Amino acid sequence: MTYQQTIDYLYSSTPMFHKQGTAAYKEGLENTLALDKYFGHPHENYKTIHVAGTNGKGSTSSMLAAYLQTLGYKVGLYTSPHIHSFRERIRVNGEMIPEQEVVDFVENHKSFFEPLQPSFFEITTALAFHYFAKAEVEIAVVEVGLGGMLDCTNIIRPVLSVITNIAHDHTNLLGETLHEIATQKAGIIKYRVPVVIGEAHSDTLPVFMMTASQANTSLHLAETSVKDDELQPYIEACELKGDYQAKNIRTALAAVKLLNEEGISTDLEAFKEALKNITSLTGLIGRWQIISEKPTTIIDTGHNPAGWQYLSAQLKRTIEQKRGEWIEAKEAGPSPQLRIVFGMVDDKDLYAVLSLLPKNARYYFTQADSHRAIPAKKLQHIAYGYDLRGNAYPNAQDAYEAAKAEASENDILFIGGSNYIIPRIND
Repeated sequence: MTYQQTIDYLYSSTPMFHKQGTAAYKEGLENTLALDKYFGHPHENYKTIHVAGTNGKGSTSSMLAAYLQTLGYKVGLYTSPHIHSFRERIRVNGEMIPEQEVVDFVENHKSFFEPLQPSFFEITTALAFHYFAKAEVEIAVVEVGLGGMLDCTNIIRPVLSVITNIAHDHTNLLGETLHEIATQKAGIIKYRVPVVIGEAHSDTLPVFMMTASQANTSLHLAETSVKDDELQPYIEACELKGDYQAKNIRTALAAVKLLNEEGISTDLEAFKEALKNITSLTGLIGRWQIISEKPTTIIDTGHNPAGWQYLSAQLKRTIEQKRGEWIEAKEAGPSPQLRIVFGMVDDKDLYAVLSLLPKNARYYFTQADSHRAIPAKKLQHIAYGYDLRGNAYPNAQDAYEAAKAEASENDILFIGGSNYIIPRIND
């Protein structure tokens, strides 16, 4: 098979959450354990750090991977979902897994996969663990796919567990309350493996404390471990400029401080250097990322209310600042406007997100290439009830082109609402 044929096989032959939603979710670790046994438990060949949470786990994982690379380690990084290429999910020292590795893995082992009928994520996780062992990484940072307790990454015994935060997301699978969701996330806490909690909450902290006590391990609150005055220089150094990154930096820094217990030195200057170079070190994209100027064009993968609390405030502040600069400079041309290309999928809290979106903006409603996507016309209709105005477009590229055509050089153009909107944008 060619690489493209292999990817098509994976997408068409296995249940995939992107395409099918909850129907692709397989509760339990039976398939994962069978795959792990078949491949000889490859994750036992290197150290791991396990990262769970509702928001920020991808950024936090990348910060830790960048730090370890800066120290000179050979580092595996497993994240999901991908933005442009499947290969983004599995990296070694920032380099995506080679196409031929994906092809060989499927061709050589599909006779074992097919009777097992694993999900897309189960196969992908097996591939990641297998490839990291083959590449002889020294340590791998592993992001949880969904939840924690029953996620197929949860067969590893890490040197450190990290839970970034808890918010309402995937409630149909993880539970309706923060307590229930926290119980699922706390499933990654292991016996005598220290755990960092990025954000504490009265509904979730008791869950983490009880689970850590039962596991006879130490629990570390990032808000206690890293004070505001200590945090600020790292925020200033970080090339990721989303407001929400402050919490992720705090969480990652708290984790860095604990790694010396595993023989990994705590080098705070190296952590600062890692933050300065995180995108080149890890390939992280889609986090308040400016992809072009005139108009200033920003993409972000934020897709739930917890993420939009930060994004909406930052968008409002950014456009107000730009208008102020335009007035002060007495520039020619129209006043800066905020234009938002927006789409969501149907397992997110649409109404909560719409209530947070800036009203003083022009919207370009669209949909991802997934049956989970909310149809653009339906999205436009519902958004109208929240005083959000704009036209509907059948795909993100058309929406983006329309926004660019109507924008002046002074405008701000934002694209987001779903991980699956961003891949359709070609600048």
